[in-house]
Amino acid sequence: MTFNSNFDRGGGGRVTTSSGSGGGGLGGMPIAVGGGGIGTLIILALVYFLGGGLGGGGQVPGAQSQGGGAGDYNLDHCNSANAANEYDDCRVEATMYSVDDVWQRVLPEQAGIEYTQPGMHLFRNDVTTGCGHATSATGPFYCPTDTTAYLDISFFEQLGQLGGSDGPLAQEYAVAHEMGHHIQNLEGTLGLSDYNNPGEDSAAVAIELQADCYAGLWANHATEGPDAILDPITREQLAQAVQTARAIGDDNIQKRSGGQVNPDAWTHGSSQQREEAFMAGYDSGKMSSCDFLNRGVYSS
Repeated sequence: MTFNSNFDRGGGGRVTTSSGSGGGGLGGMPIAVGGGGIGTLIILALVYFLGGGLGGGGQVPGAQSQGGGAGDYNLDHCNSANAANEYDDCRVEATMYSVDDVWQRVLPEQAGIEYTQPGMHLFRNDVTTGCGHATSATGPFYCPTDTTAYLDISFFEQLGQLGGSDGPLAQEYAVAHEMGHHIQNLEGTLGLSDYNNPGEDSAAVAIELQADCYAGLWANHATEGPDAILDPITREQLAQAVQTARAIGDDNIQKRSGGQVNPDAWTHGSSQQREEAFMAGYDSGKMSSCDFLNRGVYSS
């Protein structure tokens, strides 16, 4: 999915950044986020599968690979021409603006709820949040306490090891999923997620599949209108997003981490469920297609 010439970040400002101490590692993962990100079960599997964390990887302009303070990493490079199509972190920022644009229209129309913008924080190594301390190993997550989505860009560098894609729409899907949790927070349903009671029919799985569906809904609407900042989605880009949705299914994570597929331990749903959830939102563009909690409150 390519950002076109209509996109203007307007000097930025909404996305905050920081570089942590680089302490990282499995020992630096005390965070517990309701409805957050890729989830504790999957992240632990990722850590074991990848051999000790998701840190490191390719370079992002302005980032320090080790150490430093909050001023070491910034998004100044995103002011350059075509930066949203060149750099991962600039693409994340541009995606946030696109998701804002879609939900400020869709949420009042289809759910009767006013949209308020979440925060977005990009970090290197580790970060302190309203939900606790997190490291690169935590993966992308949304913290309802400070209504902010957090993402270490190195996450994208590791998706391929799980069979995912680092293509643009695949990356944008991950961002839209986290902002989908913000929509659930506005709906008052995010707290229904309970990762202490997992399983294929659990509330945790329903919440995560709905966030996948909301990501698909965003993709449906993101190219609409003369002022859309995204070019039309190609078949290849859509396939990359689906590939990534399948890669982070609980069953795939369990198999790739050397374990048995155990639906009783699922918190995010199977590869097939995640693909179907994303495509339900993408094909319909309607919140009613994402009603995994069976609330029946959306306009058709």
